[in-house]
Amino acid sequence: MPSVAEKSTTLESLSSHFPLTLPIPTPTTKPDLLSLNDVQREEDLLRNPSSFRAWWTAIHNTREAFNAQLKEERRVTDLSDESAQLLGPLATPLGRRSLQCLTYIYEAAIAQFPGSFKLWKSYLHMRMAYVLGRLLQKKRAGGKKKFPEMKDALEEEREDAEEWEGGLDGVVGWEEWKALVATYERALMWLPKLPRLWLMYFSIFSHPMCPPAISHTHARRTFDRALRTLPPSLHSRIWVKYLLWAESRGGSTTVSVYRRYLAVDPSVTEHYTSILLSPADSEPRPLEAAKLLLSLARKASRGEYVSPEGKSPYQLLGDFLDIVERFSDDVGLDVNETVESNEVYAKADAEASVDGQLVRTTEGKPPPAYNEDEDPLNKRRLNIERIVHKDGLEVYKDQAGRLWTGLATYWIKRAEFERAQSTFESGIASVLTIRDFTQIFDAYVEFCESLINAMMESLEDPDEDEDEEDVKQTERDLDVKMKEFEALMDRRLFLVNDVLLRRNPNDVQEWEKRVALWGEDDEKVAETYTRALETINPRKATANIHRLYINFAKYYEEGGASGSAEPDLNSARKILEKATKVNFKTVEDLAEVWCEWSEMELRQENYDEAIRVMQRAAAIPKNTKINYHDHSLPVQARLFKSLKLWSFYVDLEESIGTVESTKAVYDKIMDLKIANAQVIINYAAFLEENQYWEDSFRIYERGTEVFTFPISFEIWNIYLSKFVKRYGGTKLERARDLFEQALEKCPPKSCKPLFLMYGKLEEDHGLAKRAMSIYERATQVVADEDKFEMYNIYIAKATANYGLPATRPIYERALEVLPDKQTSEMCLRFAALERKLGEIDRARAIYAHASQFCDPRVNPKFWSEWNSFEIETGSEDTFREMLRIKRSVQAQFNTEASYLAAQTMSAKRGDGASAEPSLPPSDPMAAAEQQAGGAKGPAFVAAQKTALPRPEGAEPAPTQQAANADEIQISDEEDL
Repeated sequence: MPSVAEKSTTLESLSSHFPLTLPIPTPTTKPDLLSLNDVQREEDLLRNPSSFRAWWTAIHNTREAFNAQLKEERRVTDLSDESAQLLGPLATPLGRRSLQCLTYIYEAAIAQFPGSFKLWKSYLHMRMAYVLGRLLQKKRAGGKKKFPEMKDALEEEREDAEEWEGGLDGVVGWEEWKALVATYERALMWLPKLPRLWLMYFSIFSHPMCPPAISHTHARRTFDRALRTLPPSLHSRIWVKYLLWAESRGGSTTVSVYRRYLAVDPSVTEHYTSILLSPADSEPRPLEAAKLLLSLARKASRGEYVSPEGKSPYQLLGDFLDIVERFSDDVGLDVNETVESNEVYAKADAEASVDGQLVRTTEGKPPPAYNEDEDPLNKRRLNIERIVHKDGLEVYKDQAGRLWTGLATYWIKRAEFERAQSTFESGIASVLTIRDFTQIFDAYVEFCESLINAMMESLEDPDEDEDEEDVKQTERDLDVKMKEFEALMDRRLFLVNDVLLRRNPNDVQEWEKRVALWGEDDEKVAETYTRALETINPRKATANIHRLYINFAKYYEEGGASGSAEPDLNSARKILEKATKVNFKTVEDLAEVWCEWSEMELRQENYDEAIRVMQRAAAIPKNTKINYHDHSLPVQARLFKSLKLWSFYVDLEESIGTVESTKAVYDKIMDLKIANAQVIINYAAFLEENQYWEDSFRIYERGTEVFTFPISFEIWNIYLSKFVKRYGGTKLERARDLFEQALEKCPPKSCKPLFLMYGKLEEDHGLAKRAMSIYERATQVVADEDKFEMYNIYIAKATANYGLPATRPIYERALEVLPDKQTSEMCLRFAALERKLGEIDRARAIYAHASQFCDPRVNPKFWSEWNSFEIETGSEDTFREMLRIKRSVQAQFNTEASYLAAQTMSAKRGDGASAEPSLPPSDPMAAAEQQAGGAKGPAFVAAQKTALPRPEGAEPAPTQQAANADEIQISDEEDL
């Protein structure tokens, strides 16, 4: 290993080569600067000293020649030793000579053209290549924004930072570095307004081998000179380099440079705060960062600042809280200072207001006053408690959980556990949402658990300097904390209920839950009911506010929540009396209060008092034309029209009153025109029970006059059944009139039961002929879905009264009006009738008629029955005809495309639209039809008015299409 003296000798020998370019080399001072090959070039330049092209060509040719020689030298020479790494491109004599030759020719050209930026740029790049090394070019995807924001510009510049390979050591080549800086200074003397030249100059300062004397103080002064020299429109290009250079230097340099820039553009404040919190080579500055973020949060909330990172004002305040939690001792005041500061602010707020109103000293928007909390240069720490309350909780009410927990965490970090606990309690007592409550409560529980665990660990492993008294005190504190923790967990349900009641103090259900939480604690239950009734606004309350009054009255009636106290009926009556004066949302709520009051008196066997309560509630005012649904009137004015109240009143009178008093109540209900169908029926039933038959029937009649169908149907149904049961046939004409009145306005879908009852009356007490006419009339009037059943009843009655033959006309009329599905069923019954009467041909015709409605694949029962009929009563011809009809019907119901196409073509030929030869049948069924021919009649018997067989003189149906000559003939026997 070389000694220190040897290293010093080596450095001196290497430094002896420099400076190479100062003074500027010339052929006079450096005889070997020119060779014989350069004489012609010099003569040409002397002849044309003012030709820029001549100079540029000479420079270009010279550089190309030296580059080729240097490339060949690097290929054959090993430059990995230590001296080569220190000297970089100037490690070889050829490299040093090429620098001097190029410097000579460039300086000569610049003497002729000192204002040429192109020439200076090429010269400086050449000098930098020999001193700084080879520039590594980065490949970049996409282009740059023309005028990016400073944040984006810093990121882009950081990604595109120049990197160099090799380079001259700053200690060994100190003289050459100074010569390069001097060259830049000369260039700026000639071209001071070109920003590109300044940017090239700045790239020297970020080189890793740049001497500290250049890259620190000289660099800062150079940046300052550039800002003073260039116009303000170009300063952004300088500041990008300046800020990145300041970040690389760190310490006070970074702070001073960023402070200068923030005075012009505060958009990079957030980036600056991150630098302050995690500097590379200095202590963090959390107080300054916190004040900057607080200032940004306040400006953003006023709309004076927009975060370049897209952060909202609340997010900026959250970043401020994060700093407060991390650096609590450096940023905020302690407890005593906080209390004093709060008192000062409270006194200032009181002085700033007059009679509760803020005083406006100036018109318009005054400039913001100086605030030391927003001044990053002010060393006074912050009152975190006031900031969280004023800038957080008063503004972001929906984020109270995060703000309270942040403030509590701040006190925990400062080891102010009592203050933290009071902060948690304050937060729980003020939040309005379950989410915020859960966040604070969970943090509170975690804090208590961690504190208890820390105390238990200290007891398990006490310090050596702790005495016995300290241990006992820790045990006592642990017991206190354990009890507080258990009390906190027990209070959770009450705390949740408090949150919900703060959010909506008119929530009746939550008040009921709070009552239930107290269980059998009579004092707390009574206090909760009282608070609830004082707090709730009846017009804004949720549903069932009247239940609070009722349950409170029951509380006194039953002797408290536990039932151990004496019942206090007077208190219960006072509460209900108070409830009757409350303007509830609906009349029904008030009616239920009166009903519950009466029921309470009934439970106490005060029957007269119960009646008096209902008489008070149902008092009818002079003006009875009040609209029940007029919500502009109080519910007390509309109570007399509450059907719920009158229904309870009339039930009470029926139970403990007299017949006359009950009738009087019912009559009042009828007079007020609030009775429904159930009231009518109940009134009539009550009169019937007390043998007031005619009065009962009059009530039914009043009900049928008031109500229309379908409501009056039930009244008529009960009325007619009661009347028939009472008088039977003694008042037949009156009964007939009643039935006719009922059927006059009865809709078809409701009249079937009335017709049946009417017919039953005539059968039992009248004439059979009139009964049959009623049934026949019913078959024409009832709804379509009831006609089938009505015809069945009519046929059964006709059979019982006149015999089977008399039902034929009924069957025929039924077949005319019933739908297809029910027609087939009726045909089966009709055919069975004809078979009983021995009319086989008529039965066969009926089967043929019904076949058109019965798809063999859907209704096999019909075809099975016809098949059995033909087997029992038919012949071979009739059986074959049945099979032919079956095939034809199946083809009719077929939905295949081939059959539909063949049917369309057949229809065209039948109309004479086409004379083309017939096509072969599309399926075996069509072939069978062609074989059978069309002379045997239609595929099925068409429906007629009478539904009887077709007369002999009727026109036959059109024949099927002509048989195919190539078709295989099948005999009738084979067809079977």
